[in-house]
Amino acid sequence: MVSFRRKKKEDKSKPEPKAEKKATPKEEKAPAAKRTPDKPPTLDDIPDLIDTMLSAKGEKSAAATKKIYELCDVGHKQNRVPMVCSGKYDVLTPLAQCLTQESGDGRHLACLALNNLSIPTENKRVMALGPASKEVIGGLCKVIAEDKQESYLCCICLMNLSFLEASITTILQHSPSADGSKDLPPLENSESLLRVLEKLLTNSPGAAKASSGKSEGVRWACGLIKNLAKSEDNAALIGKTEIPKCVVENIRSTTAPPSRWTSNSLEDFSLFVILNLAQWPVSREALVDAGAVDVIKPIMGEGDLQGLKATMACAFLEASWESFPDGGNPAAKSVSELMTNIVEKKGKDGQYAYGVFKLYTATKAYADLAKAAAKADSSQGGESNTKVLAAPSAVALNFQIVSDLVLSAMDDAEGSSKYVPDAMSAEHAVSAIEAMLPAVLQEGDPPRKSIQSEKACGEVSQMLLTYADISGTSSDAKTSARNAAEQIKAASSSARPVLEISHDLWNQYRKREGQPMDQFVSQDKGIEVDESGPLDFLPCGNESSCVIA
Repeated sequence: MVSFRRKKKEDKSKPEPKAEKKATPKEEKAPAAKRTPDKPPTLDDIPDLIDTMLSAKGEKSAAATKKIYELCDVGHKQNRVPMVCSGKYDVLTPLAQCLTQESGDGRHLACLALNNLSIPTENKRVMALGPASKEVIGGLCKVIAEDKQESYLCCICLMNLSFLEASITTILQHSPSADGSKDLPPLENSESLLRVLEKLLTNSPGAAKASSGKSEGVRWACGLIKNLAKSEDNAALIGKTEIPKCVVENIRSTTAPPSRWTSNSLEDFSLFVILNLAQWPVSREALVDAGAVDVIKPIMGEGDLQGLKATMACAFLEASWESFPDGGNPAAKSVSELMTNIVEKKGKDGQYAYGVFKLYTATKAYADLAKAAAKADSSQGGESNTKVLAAPSAVALNFQIVSDLVLSAMDDAEGSSKYVPDAMSAEHAVSAIEAMLPAVLQEGDPPRKSIQSEKACGEVSQMLLTYADISGTSSDAKTSARNAAEQIKAASSSARPVLEISHDLWNQYRKREGQPMDQFVSQDKGIEVDESGPLDFLPCGNESSCVIA
């Protein structure tokens, strides 16, 4: 998120002093002739300032807008939440109206103020979803559509608001009719935010001068689209525009190597857009048609944040297993590490903070990698490729994600976990488990009987069957879970070293979290008997014919 400090303009109308002379305290306090010095604005001044903004014109209105901006600038961050959330002031509607002014100063100052007000989390909901949201989003969209100098500031403001996930669908689907009487489908409305952003990207020359107004607008528009593409509904809309081609072209045409891409650069944003669109089937085809795989495949070898993003995007776009460098080892390691960090609620120093990636994105990437490896194994024979992904720590993590969802769904279950996964993450984890089974169930050498493997097969298969019976589990996930459970249960007659270690790591986690250790133990314990016969059945009619073993 970006905040702004307005630079003071030089007053070129004043002649330069002939010699430097420090003002005395008396001179500093002396007012200019026939002019009262402005006092710093306070929150109590807001009602009067708003009246001036709305009733006056030109410099007087701009001066009032400037004071509103000063109340929420970098030096007055403490005012930002009260100005929007206290209910005492209505600053959003007047600022949105200032965006339509022909006067550059008033419009620019309104953009700066809205940007700073959009930073606090508490303000995002009010600005993006509250009563003034249509005016705010509409005003920002209008400035972008008219290609004003402040377009990039409006993109930044919308990007700030889009960090509130609940707002991203509302923001992209802003599509009022010309008279504002009704909303139109975004794809059918040239004035919708979706089409305005598309026009900004398609009308910008590929070699726009760095830091020019045009290139800054494109850069921050891509930053906004990066956030908006996290929604599947939004991705479906974006996939039907020219935006996927534009972001792929941004990567193709850059001359800077990925190791030099800075955070929030055009390339960084564009690769994020590709990643977020690639994870949704509704927008994946547009990226394939744009040649995204060939463009981003070389980036996988970078081994840093950009390499991680390219690796996951290639997995989503169903790149062949042979496309991943070094036999897929770096891909497996980096994505499993990301999954672990998300579950443990931490980031990775120098690469990403916690919250940048969602667990469903990481688990889907791992599942898609596992499917690519399994496909390669089926054509080559053996388990050499899935073995790369089936490290016991990664397998145990997938067990953990599924079992934590099961635990959260069962009202009578004891214990808890510090991270409750979403349904999509658990579904992807089940898909990964199923794809990795040839390596997970590899028999010990030499083959032998193992009580530990028998217990592991019983608990893991029962956990998967319990997951399959949870309300809301998709039909595909039910099928995968039951298929995996059947294969695992059938493997209990022999030692399975990878499964044993994975099961042990999973149990260690459950113990640390205080979860019930008998949650997935089969309840089929056999038949109790006493002198009269089996207790679970009716007494024998003829005692002499009963046989008690």
